[in-house]
Amino acid sequence: MNWYLTKLVYQIICGDGNHTPQFDEQLRLIKAVNPAQALDKARNIGNKESETFFNDDQQIVQWKFIDVCTLQPIVELADGAEVFSQIQEYSDESGYLKMIKDKAGKLTGSLEKSAIPAV
Repeated sequence: MNWYLTKLVYQIICGDGNHTPQFDEQLRLIKAVNPAQALDKARNIGNKESETFFNDDQQIVQWKFIDVCTLQPIVELADGAEVFSQIQEYSDESGYLKMIKDKAGKLTGSLEKSAIPAV
C-alpha cells in the first residue's frame, strides 16, 4: 500500500447562489495500492461528503463535490517531509505577502492562547 495526497474541491452554494462564489479545497491522505485506486477512493470520499442542509436563516446550503484535482504520491512519511508544493503567480505581491503574514500572526496568537502552562 502507498500513501497519496489528494485535493478535493467542493463548491459551496447558499440559497439561490447569488453570492460570491465559494470553494472549499481539502487536502486528504489516501492509502491505496496504486494511483487509480487512490483517485477512486478520493472521489468516493468527495461524493459521500457532499451534502445539502438548511442554515440558521433557513436557506438551503449545498456542498457540491466538484472533483479531485491533485494526486501526488508520498514517497516517505518523515518529519519535515514535503507533501505538497504549488507555485502560484499573484499580481499584488505586497497584498499576498501581507495576507500570509496576517495568517501566520493569527496562527501564532491562537497557539499561544491555547498553550498549556508548564507546572
